[in-house]
Amino acid sequence: MGFTDALLSSPGTVLGAVLVLLLFYLFYGLGSDQGPPGPRPFPVVGNLLQLDLKQPYNTLMEYSKQYGSVFTVWLGPKKVVVLAGYKTVKEALVDNADVFGDRDPLPILTETMKKDKHGVIWSNHEPWREVRRFALTNLRDYGMGKRACEDKITEEAQYLCDVFKNFKGKPLDTTQPMNQAVSNIICSMVYGSRFEYDDPKFVALVNNTNRSIQMVGSPSVQIYNLFPWLGRLVPKRNELLKLIEKNKNQNRQFFKNLRETLNPQMCRGFVDSFLVRQKKEGVPDSPFDEDNLLQTVLQLFAAGTDTTATTLRWGLLIMAKYPHLQDQVREEISRVIGSRQVLIEDRKDLPFTDAVIHETQRIANIDITFQGHFIKKGTTVFPLLTSVLYDESQWEKPHSFHPAHFLDKDGKFVKRDAFMPFSAGRRICLGEGLARMELFIFFVTLMQRFRFTLVPRVGFTLNPTAHELCARFT
Repeated sequence: MGFTDALLSSPGTVLGAVLVLLLFYLFYGLGSDQGPPGPRPFPVVGNLLQLDLKQPYNTLMEYSKQYGSVFTVWLGPKKVVVLAGYKTVKEALVDNADVFGDRDPLPILTETMKKDKHGVIWSNHEPWREVRRFALTNLRDYGMGKRACEDKITEEAQYLCDVFKNFKGKPLDTTQPMNQAVSNIICSMVYGSRFEYDDPKFVALVNNTNRSIQMVGSPSVQIYNLFPWLGRLVPKRNELLKLIEKNKNQNRQFFKNLRETLNPQMCRGFVDSFLVRQKKEGVPDSPFDEDNLLQTVLQLFAAGTDTTATTLRWGLLIMAKYPHLQDQVREEISRVIGSRQVLIEDRKDLPFTDAVIHETQRIANIDITFQGHFIKKGTTVFPLLTSVLYDESQWEKPHSFHPAHFLDKDGKFVKRDAFMPFSAGRRICLGEGLARMELFIFFVTLMQRFRFTLVPRVGFTLNPTAHELCARFT
């Protein structure tokens, strides 16, 4: 019996041979795939074994040095084209916004959504544009970027100062009070009212949201997003779905209470406006239904809390780490506004403080031929914003905290084109104006009233992990 006959005589052997050929094809086929260059992938897992899954942007930054500003990585079976550097990301998100404007939904998130009920972040079709326009218009009506919102932030900053003051200079973890303060701003616009910090429903909502955001970025959930068939075998996936369901139920109760007290002539917030629009639409295929309301509110709450609160915690930690910079910020605030409450219009007279806030944001962090590379329609494209904010051709000291990045030779604040913490193009952050206002008022108010120092055991890393600060009231 020849080798071929022996091979074909056993079904198990035939299957083994097919698998070997398949792996051979995957290994050599993926590596030769048309498109931008990149590291050679391994069978099945792609380049996952080569990535730092806790901080994948570090590995991607290194790849950009080796393969250029447009390169390919394989995340398991998924091909991803990465765009790195200011010029490349700008060309994609701004100059080719219609082509690069869609989002690739994460399986873990789409699993929690009904068909085509993706809120204002993850959907890519026309109903998304309609709901997004509605959300943006109404959030502006309820104060986003206006004086009414400034007053809400100012009031909330006083509540936050009271929490810090109660610690009387002893070490405190700023995570929960900071998250609650920032969350209350979006609550006032979405639900029409703020919550007390000890309200158990509010505490649960904020904590569950914060925990959910952390878990979405965890290595195990990232692996699940690449291999959804793993399903219940991923414990954090199961925990995350439970947390999201808890927040859904909490919001359903909020909606019920708001619906029962709804006055169409006097809407209190975004939910009221959505409910009124819902009644007017009254058609089966309208995007203004209960599921889209739920998804939109969950997304607004998450997006309106985590990033701003984390940036503020970053800012306080940096001030404690660099006391000489903190002294400069506090001196400028004292000289310009004294003890009165800060106003948004003070920003122009606080250039150094504004530069510190911007530097904190910077450091904390269809078929188309693009830059000579053919990118097949449907390919996931990942603009690496970290590479923009650390681009050595755009920043004098990209890896150092250097407020002078945003100051001219006369000490006046200057804008930088490569400053893209809110992304760009049609996917720019919905709440950019709100976030900028929050960062300025909260940061200046805290700097005005407290001097922050490190607790001796605190480290200082790229990620502001759990830490405590001492806030001495002055």
